Amino acid sequence: MPQNQWFSIDSLVALDGLKSLILLLTLIAARALIVRWIAGNPTLSMESKRRWVVTTRNSVVFAFLIGLVMIWAHELQAFAVSLVALAAAMVLATKELILCWSGAALRVGGKVYAVGDRIQIAGHRGVVLDHDMFATKLLEIGPGQSAHLYTGRVTVFPNSLLFTNPLIKENPEQEYGLYTVVVPIKNDDDWQRAERVLLEAAKAECAPFMEEAVRQMKLLEQANLLEAPSPEPRITIQLPESGKIHLVLRFPAPDRGRSRIEQAILRRYLLQMIDPTVSPQT
Repeated sequence: MPQNQWFSIDSLVALDGLKSLILLLTLIAARALIVRWIAGNPTLSMESKRRWVVTTRNSVVFAFLIGLVMIWAHELQAFAVSLVALAAAMVLATKELILCWSGAALRVGGKVYAVGDRIQIAGHRGVVLDHDMFATKLLEIGPGQSAHLYTGRVTVFPNSLLFTNPLIKENPEQEYGLYTVVVPIKNDDDWQRAERVLLEAAKAECAPFMEEAVRQMKLLEQANLLEAPSPEPRITIQLPESGKIHLVLRFPAPDRGRSRIEQAILRRYLLQMIDPTVSPQT
């Protein structure tokens, strides 16, 4: 900064300081004169004198503060601009940190998930191991979105993802759930037989806990005031591309046993498709 500009700033500050000093001395002198006049006024009672003295003192203090604001207005404006710029810079620098804290508040306030829940978010999928104000730790499940095996890896994602990505909770506080598995077959295969065998395999594997699954769905229906889907195994047919057919099986399973049930259904289905005379173990 040029030297003459420094002198100009120093001169303005010195002038404002001199004005403030003159204002202070003027108000002190005025207060002294007014208090002397109040004390020597014989028409006022002692209580009235005390009240007027206090009012005068407070009025002088208020006038001094107003005078300071008026004198230093340009300096206060520059300070306020600097303060706003500093606050904006701090917000930009700590944006991700603030989002993480806000995400933690959203998780706690909305009861989004807790330790032990199985969730998916932004391509991350696993069981919640731990969470704090900054991040959430998952025990990864995979590989991919269709498998249900623990990979042994740990995924950590920042809580800020809760504001930018949808979160899927795979086990919404219930013991049994409905899950899907896709069985692809060729267009020239006997898809009707494949559909029948797959459905029979699903019914056979799900039979031991079907009554409990029905009861759980009824409780879910009552708790959420909605018509819960039937837990009976069902198959829908999809044609993803020419020459291919997908049999999409929806089946009930315990939350902590879905992988075992899925594998049992597929194994029973494959054995029956390869050799219908084979009686798979239940």
